[in-house]
This record gives sequence, structure tokens and C-alpha cells, in this order.
Amino acid sequence: MDLQRMLEKCRREQWSVEDLDWSGSPRRMSEADERAIVQYFTDMAGIERLAGALFEEQRRRAEDPTLEAIFRTFVEDEERHAQAAERLARYYDTRKLKQYEMNRALQRFRPHFIASVKHLSAEIANAYITSGELILDIALLRSINDYVHDTMSERAMDLINRDESRHIAIDFHMIGYYSSQAYADKLEAEPPKPLLVRLSALWSFANVLYYGAPFFRGVFFKPMQVVDPSGIRMKEAFKRIQLLSKKPGVRRSGFVKFMERVQDLYNDSPATRLVFGRAIERLLGVGPDMITRLYNDAERERASRMSYEELAEDALQAKFA
Repeated sequence: MDLQRMLEKCRREQWSVEDLDWSGSPRRMSEADERAIVQYFTDMAGIERLAGALFEEQRRRAEDPTLEAIFRTFVEDEERHAQAAERLARYYDTRKLKQYEMNRALQRFRPHFIASVKHLSAEIANAYITSGELILDIALLRSINDYVHDTMSERAMDLINRDESRHIAIDFHMIGYYSSQAYADKLEAEPPKPLLVRLSALWSFANVLYYGAPFFRGVFFKPMQVVDPSGIRMKEAFKRIQLLSKKPGVRRSGFVKFMERVQDLYNDSPATRLVFGRAIERLLGVGPDMITRLYNDAERERASRMSYEELAEDALQAKFA
């Protein structure tokens, strides 16, 4: 990837919430739809600010000044998305049916996840960030937009989607870097972290696993049951995540190997699934539909041969399928 060209694109495609025309009126909708839509946008603001905090951590770790500048624009993007979501929530809150607040599971999950990302190795943190962006971009945002089915939402989502496409491109670029032999050599040369730091990392990650399942269920899966009851888009996002883990370089990671092993046991061993199935679902934060293999052998072979840039482009095309 030409990082300088990407940075120029990031700067060129900046926009303001005030660029949008908010003078119109929402389409007529039922009280139930209004409650759901306002809550979705309220939660979306929290998700976008969580993403911004994660990009800020990546900006802090970036050693390349151009990459650091790119992540700085991503932080600005996510804050703008959060402001747009809050504005959309107010726009569709026409009847003032209730006081809306961010999902409690998101509130509980947020501080532990941010703390964990600061402690985790960069490649694990990036894996979580990439997975979240794929779920958000391929599944949640576009499904909410279709469900709202209103020109105001469509205008805002078009701009947000443009930003998210840049984010995914860089996410995959970073996975390629963290999967390289050069990065593996760099890790090997680093001194071990102090015991206290490692214990803090374990504690924060344990909290992520504990609060992760309610977070994913409340913020991603429960809304998707309403806006995409078929589950097609969510499965498409998780298929991309699964295929990404099959890249030879990605599989070098001990974390990825562990997660793959857990998934294989769940899928291939009925006894393991019977005894430990609920524990594995809690560990991975998802239900059986997303743990099962969502790809076939041909798709796995194709993905293993593709470059990270091609995989990113393939993921972006899924948004418009």
C-alpha cells in the first residue's frame, strides 16, 4: 500500500456533520420502529467512540509518521461518526417516547476493552479491531440503514461508509505487517515484559472475555435479529474473519492458533461441544451460528492465495452485495 497516497485520501475525504442538510422530516414510522431506530443510533455513537479509542491506541504505537497521521484522521473520523449518530438519534426521536441511553453492556465492556488493548500485543489488538470493523461495516451499519429506509440516514451513511472503507483497507494492511517475518523477528528481539504488566494484561483480558458476550449480544446480535433477521450479513462478516485467520502468516500467531483450536474442537468434537459448548461460546463471545465454519474448501484456498489488499477489497465488495 502507498501510505502517503492513503493519507492524502484520508485528508481529502474529510467532512463535517454540518455538511448534511438536517432540515427535512423523517418518514412516518410506528412507535416501535422509532424506539428501535433511536436506540440503534444511540448505541452506534458509543460503538464509534470505542473504535476511536482503539485507533488512538494504534496511533500511539505507530512507528511510521505517515501511518501515525493516518490513524489520527481515523480518530477524527470516528468522533464525527459518533456525532452523526447522535444527530440521527435526535432527528428520528420525533415523539419523545422515552429517555434513551447507551446500552449498559456497551458501557461495561468499553473500559475493560480499551485497557486490554493497551496491554495486548499489537497484532492481537489489531485482530480485534479488524473483526469489529468488519462486523460494523459489512453487517450492522448497512442493515440499520436499510431498516431506517430514509433519505437522511442514507446521506449520512454514505459518508460514514466511505470513511469505513479506508479503515478496513488499513486494518488489512496492518494484519499483513503483523503477519510478516520482519515483525516476528522484531518481537523475538524484544525483552520480556515485567510480571506485573503481564498480570495486568491477563486481568484486563479476562474482563474482556467476561463482558464481551453480553456486549456482542446486546449491541450487535440482538439488533441484527430485527434489522437483518435472515442473519446473512452477519454470517458474511464472520466468514471474512474466519478466512482471514487461514492466511499462513496470520496463523503464526499463538493467539490465532488457540482460537482456531477452540473453534475446531467445537465443530469437530460432539463430546467437547456437549460438555464445553456454553463455555466456548462465552469465550468467543458468539453463538453457534457464528462459531460453525462459514466457508467451504474452495473459499479457503482462494483466500489463502490472495494478498491482504485483495482480501480487503473483497471484504469491501461484500458491503454492496
